[in-house]
Amino acid sequence: QNVNKVETKVTLAFRLDDSTALTDLEKSRIRRKLANRINKEGHLVLQCDVHRTQIANREEVVNRFAAMLVEALKVQRRRRPTRVPKGAKEDRLKNKKQRSAVKKMRNKPVDY
Repeated sequence: QNVNKVETKVTLAFRLDDSTALTDLEKSRIRRKLANRINKEGHLVLQCDVHRTQIANREEVVNRFAAMLVEALKVQRRRRPTRVPKGAKEDRLKNKKQRSAVKKMRNKPVDY
């Protein structure tokens, strides 16, 4: 019955353009990585109604918001292209030859 009596849902709306704590580079990175969470007005909107109290929901939504920003601001390392090791190539070819030999043995012998 608690559901019908109290409103515990919390909505956090963060306007990215008005933030002075973030640089332009950070804002663009957040915009790119969280594009599906930012609405047309430029608000990053999060909601929480998991807990029974508004205070707990407020803490939850703030924690989620902070974690989301930290994850969005992480700089991904560039991948260094590597080659397939020579041993791996040789092993693959050896396995192919063995498989081929097994399949050849299944054929009927040729009559001359």
